[in-house]
Amino acid sequence: MLQLRPVLLCASLMLSTSATVLAQPAPLSSLYKQTSDVHHLMANYAADRGSLIRFYVIENSPERRQRLERLSTDYLQQLKKLDFDKLPVDSQVDYLLFQRNLQVDLRELAKEANEVSQTQAWFPFADRMYALEKSRRRGTSVEGEKIAIELNALAREVAEARKMVEKLDKIDPILADRASGTATGLKSAMKSVFEFYNAYDPDFTWWVPQPYQKLDSALTSYASFFAKKAKVAAPTKDDGSGINGVAVGRDELIRQLEFEFISYTPEELIDIANKEFAWCDRELLKASREMGFGDDWKKAQEKVKNSMVPVGEQPAMILRLYNESVDFLKKNDLITIPPIAEETWRMAMMSAERQKFSPFFLGGETILISYPTAAMSHEDKLMSMRGNNPHFSRATVHHELIAGHHLQGFMNNRYKTYRRFRTPFWTEGWALYWEMILWDMNFPQSPEDRVGMLFWRMHRCARIIFSLNYHLGKWTPQQCIDFLVDRVGHERANAEGEVRRSFVGGYEPLYQLAYMTGAFQFYALKKELVDSKKMTYKQFHDAIMQQNSLPVDMVRAVMTNKKLSPDYKSSWKFYVPPVMK
Repeated sequence: MLQLRPVLLCASLMLSTSATVLAQPAPLSSLYKQTSDVHHLMANYAADRGSLIRFYVIENSPERRQRLERLSTDYLQQLKKLDFDKLPVDSQVDYLLFQRNLQVDLRELAKEANEVSQTQAWFPFADRMYALEKSRRRGTSVEGEKIAIELNALAREVAEARKMVEKLDKIDPILADRASGTATGLKSAMKSVFEFYNAYDPDFTWWVPQPYQKLDSALTSYASFFAKKAKVAAPTKDDGSGINGVAVGRDELIRQLEFEFISYTPEELIDIANKEFAWCDRELLKASREMGFGDDWKKAQEKVKNSMVPVGEQPAMILRLYNESVDFLKKNDLITIPPIAEETWRMAMMSAERQKFSPFFLGGETILISYPTAAMSHEDKLMSMRGNNPHFSRATVHHELIAGHHLQGFMNNRYKTYRRFRTPFWTEGWALYWEMILWDMNFPQSPEDRVGMLFWRMHRCARIIFSLNYHLGKWTPQQCIDFLVDRVGHERANAEGEVRRSFVGGYEPLYQLAYMTGAFQFYALKKELVDSKKMTYKQFHDAIMQQNSLPVDMVRAVMTNKKLSPDYKSSWKFYVPPVMK
């Protein structure tokens, strides 16, 4: 799911001299190759895993886990047979990322095995249920009366196990969550058995429905019991805001940053965001003064918010901004835009319920317009209109469509389709990078446009600061909301939606910081290859769009033909503070 916002970057953002000197672009012919020496393994693995996942469907079952462990181990062994040092860089990148993902899969499966073993006493009946489901897959004939007796006994055993577990003084929330998944898996196993035979096998249909319903009810209750234990005991940050997320902690943030080949600590990223905020403050004051508000930037921002279009005219405004941005891209020859990509994007309106989590645009092939619906309160209607005014939207439209998310998805479906190492640093970073490039090239036409684009730049800074402080255990959701209102100028309802989306919207902990961080990476790589005249803008942008989704450090390795090692770890320091004028 994609969601993007605008951001601007100072034209004076500089890379270190050594990095600029060392960067040598790969030959264009190699950048546009559509295969690699690891392609066949990756494609076969994806197909094999898909087959196994569709066959071994029961969550937390030993059979499923052991089979997936064997699959990952087998492909890891096949991968290691390749001579890494003799591979071209493009193939080395695939090797490293495929190896990384296989190793992560094995770690996750080992974690599952460890947690399941600790909950095994709570499921003494599980093996008998797994055996029934396994037999069912091949359509083994059954005796209805015997199945009914077995299910009836299993229902009693589930109830007895729950009574035993309820007497425990404390249940680890991680184990409670795993147990809930196990109970849910057993419920689906029994449902599979029942739905296969019932109404088809007369003997089964006569005997089994009532015992099955009894067992299904017991497993449903058991799963719910553990789910509540996991939720109650989890380290939530509820301060009255009604937003109950889970702070993952510093160690987990570090682990995830290393997974994404980001060589900064959470504290360093917060420091970067604060430096960018200082740049935004300075630029915002310039725009405010041009508008006649002196240093009172909030009054300037208030004027911009009140520039909202009349009710019903938001789609027309979006189309106008889209046409302006695409015309700008073509006029400056910045990137290839396939005609079908221009032809096939479309609009849809976002529901009032979804706007509680996403108060601004979402995009891709379809741009979802966040604007008032009839069901909203009067206050919420005004906040939605003010928060999606034309000047704020000037950066978000091209972020969501072209050359942002829509073009990304379009090209991903056509180039190196085997290479989809999903990462928000590539997805969101690329879309935000375009906001920076267009800012540098004077796409904003007025101080009001600049205030609108700076709003989003500040928003991206704020996302890094509030999301990391939250996950480090330093801030609560309410503090995050207040920060967005006071420091960025958000409407309160929109700020609440942003924080809710960040912590309970299903996004990984690094997602919110990936926008600006990924954009900085692309921007630094642009300085290495475009500002140095080694590539044109169009060559640079087209080559990236034909690499598919990769951690940006790996994009850099491909683009600069940087030789890697099998145990490669990133040390790329891509950020240098903008020069204050």
